[in-house]
Amino acid sequence: METAAADTLTTADHPAAPHLPLVQHDPWLAPYAAVIQHRLDRFHARKAEIVAQAGALTKYACRHQQLGLHYDARRRGYWLREWAPAAHALFAVGDFNEWDRGYTPLTRRDDGVWEVFLSEQTFPNLTPGSRYKLHVHAANGQRDRLPATVRRVVQDEHTKDFSAQIWRPEQPFQWTDQQFRINNYVKEPLIYEAHVGMALEEGRVGSWREFADQILPRIQEDGYNVVQLMAVAEHPYYGSFGYHVANFFAPSARFGTPEDLKYLINEAHRRGLAVVMDMVHSHSVKNEAEGLGNLDGSGGLYFHEGPRGQHPGWDSLLFDYGRPEVQQFLLSNLRYWLEEFHFDGFRFDGVTSMLYHHHGEGTAFTDYAQYFGPEADEDAILYLQLATALVRECKKSALLIAEDMSGMPGLARPVEEGGLGFGYRLAMGLPDYWIKTLKHQRDEDWSMGGLWHQLTNRRQGEKTVAYAESHDQALVGDKSLSHWLLDARIYSGMSRLQEADLLTARGVALHKLIRLVTLGAGGEAYMNFIGNEFGHPEWVDFPREGNSWSHHYARRQWSLADNPDLYFHSWLLFDRAMIQLERRTRFLAAPTQLLHADEDNKVLAFERAGLVFVFNFHPERSLSDYRFFAGQPGSYTLLLDSDQPEFGGYARIAADVKHFSLPDEHGTPFLSLYLPSRTAQVLQRGK
Repeated sequence: METAAADTLTTADHPAAPHLPLVQHDPWLAPYAAVIQHRLDRFHARKAEIVAQAGALTKYACRHQQLGLHYDARRRGYWLREWAPAAHALFAVGDFNEWDRGYTPLTRRDDGVWEVFLSEQTFPNLTPGSRYKLHVHAANGQRDRLPATVRRVVQDEHTKDFSAQIWRPEQPFQWTDQQFRINNYVKEPLIYEAHVGMALEEGRVGSWREFADQILPRIQEDGYNVVQLMAVAEHPYYGSFGYHVANFFAPSARFGTPEDLKYLINEAHRRGLAVVMDMVHSHSVKNEAEGLGNLDGSGGLYFHEGPRGQHPGWDSLLFDYGRPEVQQFLLSNLRYWLEEFHFDGFRFDGVTSMLYHHHGEGTAFTDYAQYFGPEADEDAILYLQLATALVRECKKSALLIAEDMSGMPGLARPVEEGGLGFGYRLAMGLPDYWIKTLKHQRDEDWSMGGLWHQLTNRRQGEKTVAYAESHDQALVGDKSLSHWLLDARIYSGMSRLQEADLLTARGVALHKLIRLVTLGAGGEAYMNFIGNEFGHPEWVDFPREGNSWSHHYARRQWSLADNPDLYFHSWLLFDRAMIQLERRTRFLAAPTQLLHADEDNKVLAFERAGLVFVFNFHPERSLSDYRFFAGQPGSYTLLLDSDQPEFGGYARIAADVKHFSLPDEHGTPFLSLYLPSRTAQVLQRGK
């Protein structure tokens, strides 16, 4: 396929390009309008090819229906097909033929697909539960491999070997979510990022059903409306957090059966929760025994050959997005999860790595030219446009979130405007800002103007998911916010039955303020990682040789959050209160207006949707009769106070006082409030 020579295009090549909505919205994009138009032209041309070939983009995304193992009820047996154009020979092996690697050959078709029909009469042992593989003869030798579109992979307890398994339940799963509509429940996404395996308090791997029955009720009660599931697709190394995927169509069997995952999603929908899958199309695991690498011995197939196919930082393989068969494979993967498991959308992982040949490593994005020059991977951009278009065709209201730290313009704008089609982008700079601030700055040196800039420095017209921390900050090698704030006191100073020392009081207060100001001003959606809502005291470290294969740190201690004698419980109640406040007022749907930034007193105030958020970050100074611009005249009622006793505060603010704005000498309305140190208040203007 043609790759755009983006660095050679000018607006003369596309005279209509400056009229693209994306360019009109951001005049700084005018010099690159021709490149943006060329990307849109490529999308239309490729989609037209697909429609001419298959009739529709959704019909084209059917590779999972063509390849792999499929039961033929009419002929009473299974068809096994695999795309391996460079292979010398393929054989089906398994317990059905006593693992005889030369007994059941496949026949090669002209399109490079190999196939065989496995009759039940010939192979009576080929039944649901049977294990099987492909035995591939190729230039790299003879090896057992797993089918590319395998839907269930299980691991032998003794040998640790992975095999494909026939999964064909007698009774299909009975969905009861026909009435669930994302838009009815998710106005602004309040996302709960979770890993099913580490969601239990016990030191073991949790299951899909346990998460559904034990964790979903917590998420619902907390007020979140979207569950973002990590590590869904099968991955051989548990500790990869699911980011080194081997089998893109197989739900991880370590958490249960495919029907168990369907039960989880069906139950989430029953509770009014949308479910988003963490989708990893940015790379794939190198393991050839389990994954896709060098499947036909050609050195590439699904991936680029040579160094371009190797990710230098992730030790993984990189897809060849320009190859039609790879496009079809990945698009089919999206359709499969949407239709088979009723997922409500995807959070695309590693988008920065996809967008650029340098994968963003060691690159500071400081110039618009970096987004449109030769380092941009135009094939990956085209694939992402096709992917978002497909998802919208399959499920119009689906949530699409991109993890990108480069700031690619148009990433979260519609394709027809010249964008890439995502609905949201992650505010990846915010957690980095908080860690750097806590690590390198004294509290008295915090800049209110700098904080406001970080919170609001995002592309206008592109919705952003704000978050103070995610799984990245909770992993070994980093620290969660609670750990940065409290260090060893996270273990010894969290009892509310004794008076908190100064360091504990500081940590308890700032944990609330950081999360509230991030939610209040950082984006149009919000995300929390499982357990961080109550300041989980420990990092995440999966079982490995270095920790003697322990699950101690790969779990969540819910008992801490449930104990009213601990500040963990106070944090949980505060998180619940601020999330419920957004649900009631929907302030994330409104723009923000800075009202006041006082560097000396460390006060920050802003307005959003008729709510006034006021923060006093000063470590010592409580401010009486503190006056600041109110934005609009009127009466103001306190809705949320971080200093309430149930939130671990000291009850220094009167909850029942109605505040009235007063005009200054110029007639400008101002509010006068008492602002205790390290507290936050949210007030609502009367109508």
